[in-house]
Amino acid sequence: MRVRVDQKADAVYVNLTDRAIEGREELAEGIVVDYDAEGRIVGIEILDASKRSADPTALQSFNFEVPSVA
Repeated sequence: MRVRVDQKADAVYVNLTDRAIEGREELAEGIVVDYDAEGRIVGIEILDASKRSADPTALQSFNFEVPSVA
């Protein structure tokens, strides 16, 4: 799993797997879920992320990766 913060785009992407994205759906305004060919969730994108946070400055230094479990 990887969490990427794009400061310029004000977006956060939670990547759950490296499977190819075959489709996406906007669940709510600015919340997009990506799916693989079998309908499993690949990742979640949050747009205008700083506006959705109680502390907009928290995203300025936030970025981490969690190692894959084999």
